[in-house]
Amino acid sequence: MRGASLVRALHDLLGPAKVLGTHDELLIYEYDGAVDTATPDAVALPETTADVSALARFCHEHAVPIVPRGAGTGLSGGAIPVEGGVVVSFARMARILEIDPENLRAVVQPGVVNLHLSTATAPYGLHFVPDPSSQKACTLGGNVAENSGGPHTLAYGVTTNHVTGLEIVLSDGSVVRLGGKAIEDEGYDLVGTFVGSEGTLGIVTEITVKLTPLPEEKRTLMAAFATMDAASETVSSIIAAGIVPSAIEMMDQLATEAVEAAVHAGYPLDAGGILLVEVDGARDGLDEQLARIERICRSHQATTIRLATTAIERERLWAGRKGAFAAMGRLSPDYYVQDGVIPRTRLPDILRLVKAAGERHGLRVANVFHAGDGNLHPLLLFDARKGPEGLERAKEAGLEILTACIEAGGSLTGEHGVGMEKNCYMPLQFTSADLAAMRRVKDAFDPAGLANPGKIFPTPSRCREFALGARS
Repeated sequence: MRGASLVRALHDLLGPAKVLGTHDELLIYEYDGAVDTATPDAVALPETTADVSALARFCHEHAVPIVPRGAGTGLSGGAIPVEGGVVVSFARMARILEIDPENLRAVVQPGVVNLHLSTATAPYGLHFVPDPSSQKACTLGGNVAENSGGPHTLAYGVTTNHVTGLEIVLSDGSVVRLGGKAIEDEGYDLVGTFVGSEGTLGIVTEITVKLTPLPEEKRTLMAAFATMDAASETVSSIIAAGIVPSAIEMMDQLATEAVEAAVHAGYPLDAGGILLVEVDGARDGLDEQLARIERICRSHQATTIRLATTAIERERLWAGRKGAFAAMGRLSPDYYVQDGVIPRTRLPDILRLVKAAGERHGLRVANVFHAGDGNLHPLLLFDARKGPEGLERAKEAGLEILTACIEAGGSLTGEHGVGMEKNCYMPLQFTSADLAAMRRVKDAFDPAGLANPGKIFPTPSRCREFALGARS
């Protein structure tokens, strides 16, 4: 069932107010923050778990794909209905259901915006740690789907480390609960299985998260270096010294130019590389820790070191980093971002390879990324108005970069997910047996294959052109 007949059937099931189906309405849901597009047959706007369950049961009975969507800020095509079907928008399921400060927990619906949760829990002296750069817009459901990270996950971990319970609607409409407020260490970790599954196992309709006390103090330092090599070596030296800051972020000169023009954070424009380092925790000892980091920066010939002396100055420095992707519009109308991970010690040589890959394909590359955990975000700049070859060159360069990340002992993605952007590349990292094991997990929860199809696993229709054989 597709097209107008599907929309009419959904009107009967959920009511016209919860269904979108006109051409103009559907166009809004054909893209996310990545580069691929596909138009859904219909969009549902459920308000309750019962709505989602009824919708999933209907789609199961009529063999209609079902694709969950949060705010559409994802960067791997995870919310793109590549095989059509129904997109399930959680814009109307955006309530914080409970804040439980005594147990350091909150229960939320999937449409809650990440930053809104920390704002709501701040009066209790608590916050939700994972803070993607899109945290002003991205939703907790999307964070769970992609196992999102952010600058401060170097010390505190990614989304899976902060989720203790889920309510799930399976693709046949069944509603199940996994975990809860307690941390369960026995048996299979099914909560961990669902976090990062990108909607391919079922649809999350309620999330129980772990809250963390706000740190007593924070210290934020900006250090500029003549070269990216010097900045990269500084990162390794900080970690090797036994110091684990809450965040270590890095930007190259091209990224800095765009960010400074947009935010005016005070980044030096002549620096080849910039580090943004933050430490937090108990007040006692924090200044000593920061002084050790400053000494390490100076030993690597930092050209400028500046400590944020006020909350406003600290927020301005972070606004620059978190607004970096948006600032790229000052350099280019389009970009293609990658998300490979490498060991920290390989930063200098892999960053040189990133630059060379851009040059080979005639592209400028801006680097802004989570240096502390080796999570690269090279932004390959192109202009789609000049034709499709720009994007194709960017994808070719991106494949070279991801291949180098794998060969360096890293992985395809650190926080953006596989989606439909990297599913063809999965054999670079995983053997045929690995992929078969993953497929058996999906089949156990979604035997009909209707939950967000065309994601994570290589598909013959899209991937045969890459001729990638899985590693044996």
